[in-house]
Amino acid sequence: MNDREPPTKRKTTTEAFEEQAANRSQEGYALFLYVAGLTPRSTLAVERIRAICDRYLRGRYELTIIDLYLQPEMARQAQIVVAPTLVKQIPSPMRMFIGDMTDEKRILHGLQIVS
Repeated sequence: MNDREPPTKRKTTTEAFEEQAANRSQEGYALFLYVAGLTPRSTLAVERIRAICDRYLRGRYELTIIDLYLQPEMARQAQIVVAPTLVKQIPSPMRMFIGDMTDEKRILHGLQIVS
């Protein structure tokens, strides 16, 4: 008799894609939003990113807001020179969004929430 286990079924490309998409929908997101004080542009960026996260990532994200004026060393370490800047650390790849945070489609596509 043969003690080998039966061969496992290979996944089709579609099955592998669907499994990856299902896993991605469960992933947590680590986001860092760098702002410059309480300027209207910074305030709007915070409101927009929070709204996007609450709508599309509810319960699956951690958003850290960093004020360049209050925590300049953190911005320096992350090499942030423009505000507002949103940085997605997790899941990889790391992505940066600089400037206008009102274009929801651009943010969603960049975060790989929608294709």
